[in-house]
Amino acid sequence: MKKHQEFNLGNVKLLSGKVLKSAKLVYKTVGEINKDRSNVVVLPTFYTGTHIRNEGFIGKTRALNPNKYFIVSINMFGNGLSTSPSNAHNEQLGHKFPEITLWDNIYCQQKLISEKLKINKVALVLGWSMAGCQSYQWAAQYPKMVKAILPFCASSKTSTHNHVFLEGVKAALTADENWKNGKYKKQPKKGLKAFGRVYAGWAFSQSFFRKKLYKKIGYKNVKNLLDDWANDHAKNWDANNLLCKLKTWQLNDISNNPLYKGNYIKSLKSIKAKTILMPCNQDLYFRTEDNIFENKFIKKSSLRPVESSYGHCAANPGNDKNFEKKLDRNINELLS
Repeated sequence: MKKHQEFNLGNVKLLSGKVLKSAKLVYKTVGEINKDRSNVVVLPTFYTGTHIRNEGFIGKTRALNPNKYFIVSINMFGNGLSTSPSNAHNEQLGHKFPEITLWDNIYCQQKLISEKLKINKVALVLGWSMAGCQSYQWAAQYPKMVKAILPFCASSKTSTHNHVFLEGVKAALTADENWKNGKYKKQPKKGLKAFGRVYAGWAFSQSFFRKKLYKKIGYKNVKNLLDDWANDHAKNWDANNLLCKLKTWQLNDISNNPLYKGNYIKSLKSIKAKTILMPCNQDLYFRTEDNIFENKFIKKSSLRPVESSYGHCAANPGNDKNFEKKLDRNINELLS
């Protein structure tokens, strides 16, 4: 199996005007590109994901079949693999890391696809959550390059309520006395655990807990679930990395850039890609209402909401087989 690879970008001027020094993208490709280079699928990473977690969407029995498609899984800035507060140039380590937008991520991803991999057209960009947000950004930023997008449990602009939810988990993390405004010498473990516990209450719907569906995904009880989410964040994530991506998430708006100058409807209308919007009606922070609005203005768009008590985590591989079947059906339609 191929290992992940690195694409060195050098110094990158960001949307903010600052420069990200010695930037790199870490990515992994699966499958082989065909002769006319028409089978390329871009799969960015989600908030607490890496290219390894993305493997759950890929398989010989899945729509993203590596025997048919050349799949490029790209780690977003801040996730600890691509340039992040934890591995940045010495002058930008930790709390000194600059603000990163999805515009910056996609600008660099496009360089990887076009300059490194020599690809001019992308058949499909898709993803869950923040990865889905990146699919909108791809289609608005490079409308002539992207043939189709499939954002699931995502939006083209972070809503005010979504922003407030993120402020809550951020407050839980930064309340740790070891946080020290990002200048910590050791990870603020209490804050990271609190972050995970608060997040767990939003990741699943109310009916998930009412129906005790946590037992179907390996948890004996709610305490077991909360402890797992707390320990996962404390063991596997750097605090500055989480907050870097959280800020990127809050700044998500496909119109906030020199192309569209804040004209959100214009940015939606600019999307030429065939689009399937796939929200979960029980998602507590990427709400279907946002996708209903988008669907009015994206020209070749179809709205396909899904019912699932798993809420936002319906899309997590292995959780909801019904969601998985509908996702694969939509992928097959866009790639046919």
